[in-house]
Amino acid sequence: MKKILLLTLFSYMGVANAQDSRIQKIDSLFTSLSAKQEFNGNVLIAEKGAVVYKKSFGLRDEAKKLPLDDNSIFELASVSKQFTAMGIVLLEQKGKLKYDDPIAKFIPELDFYNGVTIRQLLNHTGGLPDYMQLIGTKGDTTKINTNKDIIALFAKEKPAADFTPGSKFDYSNTGYALLASIIEKASGTTYADFLADNIFKPLKMNNTFVYTRRLAPKKIDNYAYGYVFDANHKKILPDNDPNNNYVICLDGIVGDGTVNSTTTDLLKWDRALYTDKLVSKKSLELVFTPPVLPDNEKTNYGFGWMVNKSDDYGKIANHSGGWPGYVTFIEREMDNDKTIIVLQNNDTGLSFTNNLRRLLYGKPPVIVKDTHTEITLTEGQLKSFVGEYELQPGFNMAITFDNGQLYTQLPGQQKFPIFPESENTFFLKVVKAQLVFEKDDKGSVTTAILKQNGNEMAAKKVK
Repeated sequence: MKKILLLTLFSYMGVANAQDSRIQKIDSLFTSLSAKQEFNGNVLIAEKGAVVYKKSFGLRDEAKKLPLDDNSIFELASVSKQFTAMGIVLLEQKGKLKYDDPIAKFIPELDFYNGVTIRQLLNHTGGLPDYMQLIGTKGDTTKINTNKDIIALFAKEKPAADFTPGSKFDYSNTGYALLASIIEKASGTTYADFLADNIFKPLKMNNTFVYTRRLAPKKIDNYAYGYVFDANHKKILPDNDPNNNYVICLDGIVGDGTVNSTTTDLLKWDRALYTDKLVSKKSLELVFTPPVLPDNEKTNYGFGWMVNKSDDYGKIANHSGGWPGYVTFIEREMDNDKTIIVLQNNDTGLSFTNNLRRLLYGKPPVIVKDTHTEITLTEGQLKSFVGEYELQPGFNMAITFDNGQLYTQLPGQQKFPIFPESENTFFLKVVKAQLVFEKDDKGSVTTAILKQNGNEMAAKKVK
């Protein structure tokens, strides 16, 4: 879910756009971010399918100093989930599976997870434990793991479910990795080949494919390498960063990530989702309809998409992705047919998305002052904030402590360091955001308030 910011010169999409002050302001936003080294990537914005802004900022290869362009190919991270979900929908239409089939029908090794269905994996309501944590504690981190390794490890360790299947929402990379394995079992072909034959080729997404760079490296023209920042704010590959080198041992796992694409191809995908070219309108409606839980609690995740309704923007389906070196985002404003696609190959976050949306609708940006003075807190003070904080049902923000540094992390994303500016207030350097912690009368931390882009979100401490 893991995020974003942007970069370079001006390329208007015609004379009409040159007169559009909205586009000028959007370009100024990204140009400013780029100048401050807060964005490195590609941006594409469309209205009713017509591109109104498209631009590349920065380099795709730092060593060779090669620039990004329209055809640069990025790892999509969790934006990949919508393609995994569509693979399942296609197989359901072909009669190869049913949404309410138990996952054990296709993965019998996991028959001890009674009652978990394919639909629940799609909606993140299955309750399965996190595979990344399981590999880190019980698995083999000296090799490149694959989906088969996940299944074998789960079968061996039999970790308990986090909750009763279908009872709550909890964003799950495990669920989408298992969905990729179900696609393979139901289709009789690989996950990569199934998506290529049934989605990418029919839509002429010629620069979109599943790619595990470390497990099966190959030459790819215009590949955008993903970079993280070291302690000196120098760009390095995550493979060479001790805090991020887990990208190696997890590189062979598909389904929750590993689809690679371009902004242009993703626009083709967006346009196809307004038609029945891939699946029926009835199936598409299901993709963009979040379930209601048994206690009538509403969720906001359909099949591979976050879905929300805004008074200002109407129905919005979007998804972000974050993996060391990559930050990605696609948004479909379905009532107004506007599309925002941002692909980054640097870890610089997505804090600009609210202002980008505002500018696209002719609204003024929210200006947030960015003045922070870092102070020093004791180890005991820092550790008092460690725990999990519920931003929304099933979506927890983790605060961890490691080697003298406090970190924040969202499900499926990498962790980012946070820095104290008062005894209860911290700020991030990778994005413009603050965390303000509240305490009760006894001095125990009860709540974290995330402040970003003029918005505030309170998260109750649950662990």
